[in-house]
Amino acid sequence: MYQQMIFVNLPVADVDASKKFFTELGYTINPQFTTDDCACVVISDTIVAMLLGRQRYADFTTKEIADATRTSEVLLCLSAESREKVDELVDKALAAGGKGSGEAMDHGYMYGRAFDDLDGHTWEVMWMDPAAVQG
Repeated sequence: MYQQMIFVNLPVADVDASKKFFTELGYTINPQFTTDDCACVVISDTIVAMLLGRQRYADFTTKEIADATRTSEVLLCLSAESREKVDELVDKALAAGGKGSGEAMDHGYMYGRAFDDLDGHTWEVMWMDPAAVQG
């Protein structure tokens, strides 16, 4: 059965630094789609982050490229299998040079934290109790 994928394209200032950051979080780089000005980060079988140098990113848009350290255009949210996995991923991001973003959110059945990557893109990591999701 066909599974739709998402390719999140993000402008980055330094492709090599961004590759290092995301591999320190435990993700892999797909060399088949990685060049000097672009890194293909495999997040899951259906989620890929394309980290494009700002000049390469400009090849795909006529719009001004947002500076994610000053403005917000998108919030990226990844699921986690447990509260501990939320903390583990965010703590890895902070240790790799990311910055905390906001306070932890804990509603009992839902727990999340967020970090900003090296270019200021905000990544939320969220766990939801499967029993609460089922109703």
